[in-house]
Amino acid sequence: MTRMQTSTVSAAPGGSGVLASLDEQQRAAVLAARGPVCILAGAGTGKTRTITHRIAHGILTGAVPAGQLLAVTFTQRAAGEMRGRLRDLGVDGVQARTFHAAALRQLRYFWPRLVGGELPAVVDRKATLVAQALSRHRQRTDRATVRDVTGELEWAKACMVAPERYGAEAARSGRETPLPAEVIAAVCTTYEEIKQAAGFIDFDDLLLIMAAGIEAHRDVAEEIRARYRHFVVDEYQDVNPLQQRLLDAWLGERDDLCVVGDASQTIYTFNGASPAYLVGFARRYPAATVVRLERDYRSTPQVVDLANTVIAGARGVMAGARLRLVGQRPAGPPPVLEEYDSEPAEAAAVAQACRRLAEAGTDPGQIAVLFRTNAQSAAYEQALADAEVPYLVRGSERFFDRPEVRRALVLLRGAARSDSDSGGVADLPAAVAAVLSSAGFSPGAPPAGGAAREQWEGLAALVRLAEETPAAPMEEFVAELAQRAQHQHAPPVRGVTLTSLHGAKGLEWDAVFIVGLTDGMLPISFASTDEQIEEERRLLYVGITRAREQLQLSWALSRTAEGRRGRRPSRFLDGLIAPSTDASGGRGAGAGRRERRGVPTCRVCGVTLFDAKQRKLGRCGGCPGDVDEDLFERLREWRLVRSRDKGVPAYVVFTDATLTAIAERRPDTADGLAQIGGIGPHKLDEYGAEVLELLRQATIR
Repeated sequence: MTRMQTSTVSAAPGGSGVLASLDEQQRAAVLAARGPVCILAGAGTGKTRTITHRIAHGILTGAVPAGQLLAVTFTQRAAGEMRGRLRDLGVDGVQARTFHAAALRQLRYFWPRLVGGELPAVVDRKATLVAQALSRHRQRTDRATVRDVTGELEWAKACMVAPERYGAEAARSGRETPLPAEVIAAVCTTYEEIKQAAGFIDFDDLLLIMAAGIEAHRDVAEEIRARYRHFVVDEYQDVNPLQQRLLDAWLGERDDLCVVGDASQTIYTFNGASPAYLVGFARRYPAATVVRLERDYRSTPQVVDLANTVIAGARGVMAGARLRLVGQRPAGPPPVLEEYDSEPAEAAAVAQACRRLAEAGTDPGQIAVLFRTNAQSAAYEQALADAEVPYLVRGSERFFDRPEVRRALVLLRGAARSDSDSGGVADLPAAVAAVLSSAGFSPGAPPAGGAAREQWEGLAALVRLAEETPAAPMEEFVAELAQRAQHQHAPPVRGVTLTSLHGAKGLEWDAVFIVGLTDGMLPISFASTDEQIEEERRLLYVGITRAREQLQLSWALSRTAEGRRGRRPSRFLDGLIAPSTDASGGRGAGAGRRERRGVPTCRVCGVTLFDAKQRKLGRCGGCPGDVDEDLFERLREWRLVRSRDKGVPAYVVFTDATLTAIAERRPDTADGLAQIGGIGPHKLDEYGAEVLELLRQATIR
């Protein structure tokens, strides 16, 4: 939205201009000014736009005072984006914070009343304390063990599971514990003792203490509830029991709550998140307004159709909460399914595809390679470096924690002091580039090699940030960097993004490659329960919905170039890929292999086909068919006779969809007949000659 548009919106009487650019579903959500409201928002449906416009409309019309509304998000980046959009809509004064940031702010105020004295220091990273606890129980303290046990401690706290109940709850949840359950329970207890002795609290304690404080102190509850009367919770499918407890404490007996989420994007249950609160919202609040946002403005219809097909296989409770997206963008290229002989071959091919896209004009920053585990990143880092394609690894290390960035900030702070003494700089970008030259930055093309190039890209991102405010003083620029570092608001780094499917949540790119799609990797091998398998399906769904225009899914038959090619594609791709056959129509020497091909497209309009019936017909439902009605009726009569002879229902011989496809496409050979879905080798042998004779007779007539 431009500044000119912003002034128009904010100047509109009563905030009516906020409604002007919304679709019917979004407008319904915005006009539901008071809770309880549940907005089921699919990927790409304008979720953030809808909730910011809803907040702005409520404030501009006077329905909701800005100072009495608390909007809760799950990341600092999302909170910052929400505040920025509200400012653009002419609304200030709304608090948009994460659960932890909101709890910390409240605890700083209420701590003297709840506990007394000053708020203890908050431990940013638990690793050191967890390692001490492990050591006391004579356990290994290597990085992997500390990381895995820390994850179990955080899950237990998020689910409010006491150490003595850890073993039973972990077993009930099907968790693969990194150490025996009784050991982890003991480590949990020791960790709390070490933390308390050192006078620390951790981030999860912020939520627990604040919730307990509100529950136990009536005066604190009354003050909190007088201050905040309206709540908005984004990504509500990711709320865990501890966060829900705090939210309930904030609310009390009131119900002025708006929640926004998508059950199909629930991918953090391993951390304690539960979609049950979103799925059960209407049961908890029978008078709730429920709005479904299903118009996808992000992705092409081809990408949207694939996403719908993958998530359509969802089972269990989540299946009932599924949204069916409807693509709103013009048609684009069909998604591509690719099989490679080995992981190195897959990485090399994807890197070359990224290079071709970049050479054709696609910004490398609008390309992403997504994988299930961070361990898969190395092969793609090397392949992209070999192909001389710039890249960045997202999620491996926070931008402001990178050594070259930390050194750059030290150099820039020193330069800011010098510039302040000398009266400032005339050209901020040139001054920043000059300062960073001693850290390895040079204008022009980046250096070759993965590590050197990644370091250069990090420094270049700081220079580009300076270019946004070229006349600003160095001191002001350094202050902005400090604020960004505090909130981990990294500047954009140009290059192909390498990240895990979990790390891709909330992001989008023009072109997306989802790699390593083999059974054992997606779903991951340790996903053993039905619920865990379904979460893996949702993870693929999230990855697919990150793509705006171009999408490729791929897998490799072998881990190494010389290895046995015995892997199979992810079960979530079943129905999208067909087994290859030899000339005789049977499985050939390549048994177990799959043919490389794009997803079938409509033979009339070219739209990608994912629906099984549409693939049989070879056209989408919106395109006219040319079925021979007389032939179709003759085929049905023949099917009825054959079904009675065999003593089976008619559809067991051939379904109506298969007969319709035969009557439309009218093949004249056995090979042509075999191309129609539902006619495999067995049915071709049994019925092929008779069907072809019917087709021949129809042609003669």
